[in-house]
Amino acid sequence: MKSKIKNYLVPIGIFLAGILLFVGFSSMKKPPEKKEETRLSMLVNAAPIAFEDLTYRIKTQGTVKAKLETNLSSEVNGRIVAVSDVFVEGGFFNEGDVLVKVEAFDYLTNVKSAEASLAGAQSALEEEKAKGRVAAEEWRSFTSGQAPELGLRRPQLASALANVRSAEAELERAKRDLSRTEIRAPYAGMVKTRNVNLGQFISKGASVGVIYGTDVAEVRLPLTDNDLAFLQIPEHTTNHSKPDVILTAVVAGNMMQWNAKLVRTEGVLDERSRVIYAVAEINDPYQRESKDKEPIRFGRFVQAEVVGASTSQVLVIARHLLLIGDEVLVVDNENVLQLRKVDVERSDERFAYVRNGFSEGDRLITSAVSNPLIGTLVRVSSDIEKEALADKSVADKAAPDTAALSDSAKE
Repeated sequence: MKSKIKNYLVPIGIFLAGILLFVGFSSMKKPPEKKEETRLSMLVNAAPIAFEDLTYRIKTQGTVKAKLETNLSSEVNGRIVAVSDVFVEGGFFNEGDVLVKVEAFDYLTNVKSAEASLAGAQSALEEEKAKGRVAAEEWRSFTSGQAPELGLRRPQLASALANVRSAEAELERAKRDLSRTEIRAPYAGMVKTRNVNLGQFISKGASVGVIYGTDVAEVRLPLTDNDLAFLQIPEHTTNHSKPDVILTAVVAGNMMQWNAKLVRTEGVLDERSRVIYAVAEINDPYQRESKDKEPIRFGRFVQAEVVGASTSQVLVIARHLLLIGDEVLVVDNENVLQLRKVDVERSDERFAYVRNGFSEGDRLITSAVSNPLIGTLVRVSSDIEKEALADKSVADKAAPDTAALSDSAKE
């Protein structure tokens, strides 16, 4: 009986001893050290606020077109007997060049006939003048007093004079028709399209072709009311006082630039887009007089930058930094996040031009801040970098010269 009790008590004693040992060792272990959680303040990028003087440049775009476009038509009937070598699509010509010739035989005949009619009318006029003088002498030889108009053949003389004038007019018309058998260029330009060919019969009023003038090109530039507020477009001024326009386009893989002048506005708002179109002119677009740059061809789409009015003491910021209500986020001189109400002078799709509303020591926050809490203490990345550089410089100065130490060790 005692042996059985002993067999039970031994394991129980061992178990209780283990518990006592575990409790004893646990009481000897130090509790974990408690540390307060530290949260770093928000990190932002900020830039100093620097006002500047600038000239506004309004960006727009348009297509280059010819200022002069003419549909050449024939003023006579006839068969085409000659076509100029330059009268082809893309061909260049000068003012007065003969582009097309129409058969002129019938018109030469008309000129000769009109000359003959004029000669006959002039002869009849001289005959009537002579008859009038004879009638006047006969009247004076028989009687005195004023001779009647009919007796002096005045009506016949007036009729002969009218016939001469009519014959002169017919001759002028015949010569004019003869000159119209040569279709000449009214100005220097280039051929857009040609509608006739050698041997073709054309009628009066038939289209011969379409030509462009190459002295001046135009670009229609859409402008908003906001753009017009910063432009000065005089109505009657010299070319030097009109706003400059810089046109750019990629030609054969290279960015090219041309100078133009803003000469006028069309004066009517577009009903659909609510913009007004201004017109810029480019002299000698095809560089026919000078070959110093690439021609700007008709039909080319170009980007335009119009030089506008000048302003002073404005801050240029990225457009997305301007919040609703014309407010911006800044860091004050105590590194606290603040909201400033500013005056926006102008804004476009990329930039906003602001003035006023800032305090001394403010820096503009240029990084994105989600749910900004005004009054929050922030850290500026540029300040941290400066502190790191300063610490590194101090550490470099305090570090021993390893080369000197090695030399002294050798000694």
